[in-house]
Amino acid sequence: MHYTTAKSILSANNGLNIYRGCEHGCIYCDSRSKCYNMNHEFEDIEVKENALELLEAELSKKRKKAIISTGSMSDPYIPLEKELGITRKMLEIIYKYGYGLHLQTKSNLILRDLDLLKKINKQTVARISITLTTYDENLCKIVEPNVCTTKERFEVLKKLNEAGIETYVWLSPILPYINDTLDNLRGILNMCKEAHVKGIICFGFGLTLREGNREYFYQKLDEHFPKLKKQYMHEFKNNYICNSKYHKYLYDFFLKFCKANDIMCDNDLIFERLHTLYEEEEYQQLSLFEE
Repeated sequence: MHYTTAKSILSANNGLNIYRGCEHGCIYCDSRSKCYNMNHEFEDIEVKENALELLEAELSKKRKKAIISTGSMSDPYIPLEKELGITRKMLEIIYKYGYGLHLQTKSNLILRDLDLLKKINKQTVARISITLTTYDENLCKIVEPNVCTTKERFEVLKKLNEAGIETYVWLSPILPYINDTLDNLRGILNMCKEAHVKGIICFGFGLTLREGNREYFYQKLDEHFPKLKKQYMHEFKNNYICNSKYHKYLYDFFLKFCKANDIMCDNDLIFERLHTLYEEEEYQQLSLFEE
């Protein structure tokens, strides 16, 4: 871990990342890509030491309330958060100034802050996205080794739903020849149904690879799935998008399941909902439209 001083904290779209880098060790992580210009080791977490001061200053000056989003590049609930508690303090500031929240994570540490999430949701809105990739618990421990398992995240989704907080699932990535099976997909979708998730974000059935994360992913293939790297190199070469050969079959099943169970699956509509703080009248109209 090391500290840095940031010049600003909020992006033009009201997104923020307090941490840079991650400890979860997911073998597929796109945030390792060199295009993001990270000048330190990925596991050497960069902490923006003035993040809270910047956030309070920026939120206090905004004229219009909005949804503040976090978790797109670095999970706000990495293990280091247990010690530092910066994410919790961030939520306190968001609540203090009356803003909404969209938070993306794959950690059950989020339940530590359920009290604050409920307060934000009552005052404005809190929407939570949880990443699910693998129904098989043993496989999950291989591809996402330093974070809670899928079943534990399933429990998080249920508890958030019980608290009246709207939840979404990122169904991504699906790794060709590893978890691109109908059994895996069906298992995850049934969890989503039981947990009453509002929507599922899915960009297809495959993964993306580019310089930085490709090398790390291939290293882990050699470690856990001998001979698969050769197959990937032959089939996908240097492609950015590496789709499963079962992509269409799985995607058709996904769409049919979502439609049958009234789960949102249009990415554009989901992203609009995740990042829009509706006025009361707009929200009521949107609810009628969805029904």
